[in-house]
Amino acid sequence: MTHHLHPLVEEVTRRVVERSARDRLTYLARIRDAADRGPARGRLACANLAHGFAASEPTEKADLRGTTKPNVAIVTSYNDMLSAHQPFETYPRQLKQAVLRAGGIAQVAGGVPAMCDGITQGRDGMQLSLFSRDVIAMSTAIALSHDMFDGALMLGVCDKIVPGLLIGALSFGHLPTILVPAGPMASGLPNAEKARVRQLFAEGRATREELLEAEAASYHGRGTCTFYGTANSNQLLMEVMGLHLPGASFVHPDTELRGALTDEAGRLVTHLAATGAAPLGELVDERTIVNACVALLATGGSTNHTLHLPAIARAAGITLTWQDLSDLSAVVPLLARVYPNGKADINQFHAAGGVGLVVRELLDAGLLHEDVLTVAGPGLRRYTEEPRLLAGVEGIDGTVTYVDGPRGSLDLSVVRPVAEPFAHDGGLQVLEGNLGTAVVKTSAVADEHRVVTAPARVFDDQADFLAAFQAGSLDGDLVAVLRYQGPAANGMPELHKLTPALGVLMDRGHQVALVTDGRMSGASGKVPAAIHLSPEAALGGPLARVRDGDLVTLDATKGSLRVHVDDEEWAARPSGGRALSDAEWTGTGRELFHGMRALAGGVA
Repeated sequence: MTHHLHPLVEEVTRRVVERSARDRLTYLARIRDAADRGPARGRLACANLAHGFAASEPTEKADLRGTTKPNVAIVTSYNDMLSAHQPFETYPRQLKQAVLRAGGIAQVAGGVPAMCDGITQGRDGMQLSLFSRDVIAMSTAIALSHDMFDGALMLGVCDKIVPGLLIGALSFGHLPTILVPAGPMASGLPNAEKARVRQLFAEGRATREELLEAEAASYHGRGTCTFYGTANSNQLLMEVMGLHLPGASFVHPDTELRGALTDEAGRLVTHLAATGAAPLGELVDERTIVNACVALLATGGSTNHTLHLPAIARAAGITLTWQDLSDLSAVVPLLARVYPNGKADINQFHAAGGVGLVVRELLDAGLLHEDVLTVAGPGLRRYTEEPRLLAGVEGIDGTVTYVDGPRGSLDLSVVRPVAEPFAHDGGLQVLEGNLGTAVVKTSAVADEHRVVTAPARVFDDQADFLAAFQAGSLDGDLVAVLRYQGPAANGMPELHKLTPALGVLMDRGHQVALVTDGRMSGASGKVPAAIHLSPEAALGGPLARVRDGDLVTLDATKGSLRVHVDDEEWAARPSGGRALSDAEWTGTGRELFHGMRALAGGVA
C-alpha cells in the first residue's frame, strides 16, 4: 500500500523539525563524534581497562582486552518488591549468554531505582516519584559513563523508569540500544470491579478488609499491573518508537515466548553493536517522537506522558510542546478501550490484536511515519508482525520467528479500526485561560461531563479534600481546586487518591471537575481533570488567587479554563505563591531533593 501521510501529522512534524533544528544538529554532532572515535574501551588506559574487567571470567577478560567483540551494557531496574520488575532478576545472566552466543560480551553496567506509585499513593514518598525519573536518567548515565560499551540493553517497565532509562541512554546516543520488557501479569479481578470497591470504601460502604481483598485479587502476581496506566503506556510507546522488538510488550513473564524474545534482544543488540547500525540517537528523531504522540492518543494512554514525551524529545535535541499533542489529538481517532478508558485490561487488548493491529491501522490511515529506523530494521511496518516460536524437529527450539499480524480486530469492544473508532479524536485537550495552561484527558469522560461550571472549593493538600468529603461538606456542584501540588511545591505527586471521592460526587448527580497544578494517575478516569496547570501556584501562578465560591469553568470542548471574577477584583488579589517550608519537606528522604524543587520550572 502506498503510504500517504495525513496533512496535519506532516505539518506537526514539519514544525517540530523547524523548531528543533539547532538543538538537534548539536545533539547529532555530539553523538556522531562519539561514534567516530571507535570502540570505547580501546581508548582506556591500562589501569582503567583492568578495573573494568577485573571480576570477569578468564575468557571474558581476554575478549575485553581486545576490541573485536562488542561489549554490551546491561542497565537494570530489578528489585523483588515490585511485580513489574521482579522478573528481571534472572535477565542479566540470560542476556549475557545470548550475547555470548551471538559473538559479543555483556556486563551489568549498573542498576537504577524503581519506585511504585501504587505503593506510595497518598504518602510522603510519592513526592519523590516524578523526580525519580531524573535520578534514573542520571543513574543510567553513570552506568554507561565507564566507557566500556558498544551497545546497551535497558531493563525497565514502569512509570518513571522507562522514561528515565531512555533519557539517560540518549546521552550515549551513539550506542545501539534496545529496551527489554518483562510483560504484564495474568488477569485478576477485573479493574472495573476493583474501582467499584474503591468507591464503596470511599463512601464507607465497604470495609478495609474488603478493599484489601479486592486490591490483592487485582495485583496478584509477577508482571506489570494490567490496567492501561503509565507502565503499559510506556511499553506500547517503546514498541511504536521501534525500541522494543516487534510484539514484545505484552507477552507474559514465565512463558517460552517471553524467554525467547529476551534472548533475541541480546542477539540483536550484539549484531547492531558489531555493525554500528541503529544508534539510539539517530533512531529517536522527530518522526519517531510524533509517532509516539499519535500512538498515545490513539490508545487513550497515560497523561503522565504529556510530561515524559517532551522530556524524552528534549534529550534527543527535539522540542515537543503540548500544543503539538493537542493538535494531533484533533485528527487521531481513539482505537482502544482499555481500563480506565474501558472495561478490558491490557491482556484483552493484546489478544484482540494489540500493538500490531493499532500500528497497522494508523499506518494505513497515514497517521504514522512509516519511513523510520527501528531496532528491527528500517520501516515501522515490521511492527505489524507478531512473534512466534519456531518449531523444530523435536518441538519448539526457542527461536523467534515472525508472522503477519491480525488485519482486523478480534474484539471490537476493545480495539477498533480507524474507519469505526470509539471516538474521532484522541481524547487529549490543552486548556488555556486566565488560570494558565493545563491538559485534560477526555477519552474516559462522558460527553455530558466535558463542560463544567461550578463554584470552586479550594484545598492546599489532598488530605484536606478527603477530610471534607468524609465530613459531608462537598455534597453539591463543585470544581475542586487543589493547588501547591507542582514540582516546585512538593515534587508533583500523583493525586489518584482523589478519584474515588470525586467519582462518588459525580455519581450523585453533581457537576464535578478537578483543577490542579499537580498530576493525576496514568489511570485518570471519568472525572474531567485539568492537570499540570502552569504556572504552578508555588511560583505565583493564578491558581494561588482562587478562593472558595469563585465560579470556574472547565470547557474540554473549546479548550478553555477560566475563573469568573471581575478583572479589577482579580488584579487586586495577592499573587504570591507558597512553597512548602523546610519543615514540611523533610523525612522519607525528601530533604535530599531540595535542589530539584528549587530548579523546577513550568511544564507547559
